[in-house]
Amino acid sequence: MLLNIPRGVYLLALAFTESSMARIFDEDLRTGFGTRAVHAGQRPDPGTGAIMTPIFQTSTYAQEGLGRNKGYEYARGRNPTREALERNIATLEGGTHGFAFSSGMGCLDSIMKLLQSGDEVICAENMYGGTPRLFDRILANFGLVFRYVDTRDPQRVEDALSPRTRAIICETPTNPLMRLTDLGAIGEISRRAGTLCIVDNTFATPIFQRPFEYGADVVYHSTTKYLNGHSDMIGGIAIVKDDDLAARLQFILNAAGAVPGPFDAWLALRGTKTLHLRMKAHDANGRRVAAWLAQRLGEERVIYPGLNSHPQHALACRQMTGFGGMISIQLPGREDAARLLGRVRVFALAESLGGVESLACHPASMTHASVPPEKRAALGIRDGLVRFSVGIEDTEDLIADLDHALQGV
Repeated sequence: MLLNIPRGVYLLALAFTESSMARIFDEDLRTGFGTRAVHAGQRPDPGTGAIMTPIFQTSTYAQEGLGRNKGYEYARGRNPTREALERNIATLEGGTHGFAFSSGMGCLDSIMKLLQSGDEVICAENMYGGTPRLFDRILANFGLVFRYVDTRDPQRVEDALSPRTRAIICETPTNPLMRLTDLGAIGEISRRAGTLCIVDNTFATPIFQRPFEYGADVVYHSTTKYLNGHSDMIGGIAIVKDDDLAARLQFILNAAGAVPGPFDAWLALRGTKTLHLRMKAHDANGRRVAAWLAQRLGEERVIYPGLNSHPQHALACRQMTGFGGMISIQLPGREDAARLLGRVRVFALAESLGGVESLACHPASMTHASVPPEKRAALGIRDGLVRFSVGIEDTEDLIADLDHALQGV
């Protein structure tokens, strides 16, 4: 059952927060993606004419009188800088309501608050390691039930449905194994079952994948990653199209308060202005680096949806318009991974992804360290697995760096 909020309360919330839920202007829908990335959800400041959205660094707002204000009361509920970001990303995703949060995990936690004790959620078995940690070690204590299945096979998702299933959640491509979920098939299963279809679109971004077009109900991102793109803030965002669902999320956002500060919202908004340019560069570098790695190591050791050798390459071509900059490779063991990661110079050994700079990560000891070793092994996240977030540097320098690092491996 979805969170039970009296209808009058959430309709009032919807009316009160209409602008913060990213109502799309008609002119935004008639323009190209790059134009929308730069302009959607923003207008020059009416007081000064400032082109860039101001940073409204305030916690509260002066009111005109009892029960009278300019639409703002307290910054946890609404902030103009945050609203501009919410409108912008909602437009890019093809949604109508956006909700910015203080982190990707804060966003996911708030989405899960749409559910109630006893509800069941079908989850992709390979997701960012923090997701099952949140689900199994925190939210399960409140009565939510999580069932993990291989969402590469839609039939397994359908077989896992029960009368208490209220949501299906997946990320595609997955972190770090680059597995894909057929969004059209999952969207249809979710529609027939009457469940929420929730998609983490962080890796692909709306540049390369549009989950709403395949039946998603909620699309969310870690804005820390590609949307911001500069490795200088932490944030998350959820986008929806349904008005009632939007009102419920707005209620949760205000009541639970996992909101970003205005400066972080401003940084992410700065990032989306170049998203279309950066993603083209990530994609171009990703394709060339993946092809070189496949030649150097063998196709069976390189995991990248843009390679013909990827078992779901045809699906990637069908539901994505680009493959991005995320690549994983399988080395024989931990010592080989450590040797490579100790020798890179352009790539930095670091958590996270999606910034303009190239990063290298050891999932077993970093992003997925909280996943039990036996589960990691079953999934294929072995000690020799290395994940690359390919940045926008010169491709030749990236390849030369990897060539040097792989000597002796």
